[in-house]
Amino acid sequence: MSHEWDILTLTPEEKELANELRSRSKLLPVVADILVQRGLHEPEKLKHFLEPKLSDLHDPFLMNDMHKAVKRINKAIGNKEKILIYGDYDVDGTTAVTLVYKFLRKVTTNIDYYIPDRYAEGSGVSTQGVDYAHRNGFSLIIALDCGIKAVSKVEYAASLGIDFIICDHHVPDDVLPPAVALLNAKLPDSTYPFDELSGCGVGFKLMQAFAISNGSDMRALYDLLDLVAVSIAADIVPLVGENRILAYHGLRNLNQNPAIGLKGIIEVSGLKTKELDISDITFKIGPRINASGRMQSGRESVDLLLARTPKEAKAMSHHIDEYNNKRRELDREITHEAKNIVESFTDIEDRKVIIVYDPAWFKGVIGIVASRLSEKYNRPTIVLTDATEGLVCGSARSSEGFDIYNCIESCKDILENFGGHPYAAGMTIKKSNLHKFIKMMNEKAEQSFSTESFIPRHRVHAEIPLKEITPMLRRQIKKLAPFGPGNEKPVFCTRGVVCVTPPRVMGRKKNHLKMVVSMPGEMPFFQAFAYNQSDALTALSKGQEFDILYNIEEHSSMGKKMVQLIIIDIHVPEMG
Repeated sequence: MSHEWDILTLTPEEKELANELRSRSKLLPVVADILVQRGLHEPEKLKHFLEPKLSDLHDPFLMNDMHKAVKRINKAIGNKEKILIYGDYDVDGTTAVTLVYKFLRKVTTNIDYYIPDRYAEGSGVSTQGVDYAHRNGFSLIIALDCGIKAVSKVEYAASLGIDFIICDHHVPDDVLPPAVALLNAKLPDSTYPFDELSGCGVGFKLMQAFAISNGSDMRALYDLLDLVAVSIAADIVPLVGENRILAYHGLRNLNQNPAIGLKGIIEVSGLKTKELDISDITFKIGPRINASGRMQSGRESVDLLLARTPKEAKAMSHHIDEYNNKRRELDREITHEAKNIVESFTDIEDRKVIIVYDPAWFKGVIGIVASRLSEKYNRPTIVLTDATEGLVCGSARSSEGFDIYNCIESCKDILENFGGHPYAAGMTIKKSNLHKFIKMMNEKAEQSFSTESFIPRHRVHAEIPLKEITPMLRRQIKKLAPFGPGNEKPVFCTRGVVCVTPPRVMGRKKNHLKMVVSMPGEMPFFQAFAYNQSDALTALSKGQEFDILYNIEEHSSMGKKMVQLIIIDIHVPEMG
């Protein structure tokens, strides 16, 4: 599929700002341009961005109900009440539970944690979870990464004498649950300065407030930021504002002194000798933590994250790695089946949203399959399968320019429940309403989604010759990390490069390319990798010039740092 390249250019006013930025700093012109593109030219704002400090975190008591939440926790600890830490089975939920449990167990032994079973209970607060709390004498539940829509469950808990503190970051409904405290910066009346925290991030803010109210040593809480960084990367929340500070320091912990459980996952992921970044969490660490909840029980992930000895962590990490291998097998199989269904659509070019259903698909991987289809066909995708008797569950993923959550919300009258974000959502529906739901989603997409959005586009931050890729440029780019949504890794374009030696295919499926590139007759040479672009092999082997879109990365080899280009897209004249 061909891609359009949108090369970002500065307006005259922005060029002036970039010149001013260069004049008062030692930034290279291309880096100054990128910072101005991101609105980071004011001295104070730029300083906070380039030097993320924990002291710049917002006061947690700015969050609505935070005083109430801390007061209730202090009361529970003082009265020796039993506290249940409750969280969803995904990465965000399990890291949040681990963080809050780890911090509170220092001050009380009357504490336990609960992760709902994906298949028996579904996501979020469940009746079974509330019943478990009641049977075991818990009088306070702290719900993390869930609960903002659990109106009936919180009412039920209250009837049993159980209070709820809800820490969530999902969009609330009009009716809110009657909890003791609702901590969610997305509430309509929220005055908190930042509304894009992960679920674990909200849990961190609660513990920050608890520590402040009790005069605790904040360093013990900051030691848990590796968990917050994992949640931020895995839940794909914007890497700006407080998330940037939390991720920056969390990554430092992850690289220098990770928790024993996380260290176990790092080792089985083959990352032991690498300097970890956000993409390592997204593609290696996060999927393994997720695999437990997808294949068996999310509680196993929390058990691992709470591991106290390396031996214990090693055994559990290998067990979870086995879950991940099984998950990958199912993922491949179901993705293949789903693609065959999509390819059978005679009107695929005109469809604004892809919806596929098979009652036999494994519920635990349909979100991954939806992501793969959305990426391949560059349009919103919903993958559906049977849940419990008479119900169908679905997972949705979207592409830029289409709010899938908003679209699903417009169908709420026929949904049993739903939740999520603009680019990822889930829903449960009665099987008898499935045809109606598909019809409504297609109509909504038809009204909201332009066919122009079907053409994949790459945003290019700068066009440069290869000789500008100097050690200074690499150092300055590194200062912009961590990269992610809202602070994307800079994408560069270079025209008229050639292969120094013939490109080679690589990978188990022979679908990747490895090459050495340069400008014609010039130094320097750079090793480059083009993943899933082996279809360009024949054209590149002819020795002609071509254009590349790429990220600049470093890796260590034999104790030496090497630069490599990760090619995102290739344009060869004869390929178009």
